[in-house]
Amino acid sequence: MIRHILEKRIRVLVTGLIGILLVSSCVKQEEFSDIPEISLRPFVLLFDTGQYAVKGILSFDFQDGNGDIGLNPGDTFVPYNRGGNYYYNLVIRYFEKRDTGYVEVVLNPPFSARIPVLNPDYPGKAIKGFISDTLTMDPSPAFDTVRFECFIYDRALNKSNILTTPDIPLKR
Repeated sequence: MIRHILEKRIRVLVTGLIGILLVSSCVKQEEFSDIPEISLRPFVLLFDTGQYAVKGILSFDFQDGNGDIGLNPGDTFVPYNRGGNYYYNLVIRYFEKRDTGYVEVVLNPPFSARIPVLNPDYPGKAIKGFISDTLTMDPSPAFDTVRFECFIYDRALNKSNILTTPDIPLKR
């Protein structure tokens, strides 16, 4: 009796595993362009006790067909050298709203950053996900409305589309 129950459970388990394998082998891998694509998520402001935001969180979704997003810490030779156009693979441009419209402000250090390699175990495989970067804001800004533009480069130096945030009021 017990043997019969165990055999039945084993058959059900084996049948289930075969079914899972068949279904998973039929699932088509997502295919994306090898040029990265990004889409903006809402920009989040963080306040302390003051009237102006002290931090902002820039977040976006991404997808890349060959998964070559990200740089290793040792990727510092041309074209990824410091001071070069591709040192930062997440490029963030900062704009202040003034009387005449938006004016880009070049910051030192910039808000731009280096995204680490995102899928080291699966090179060449499509990848998608989201990235968030916390930006330290000026606690006493001269202008109270800003916006950002951002884009990413993959390791093949393909440039994604450019995202522009809506107006961001820094004051509560």
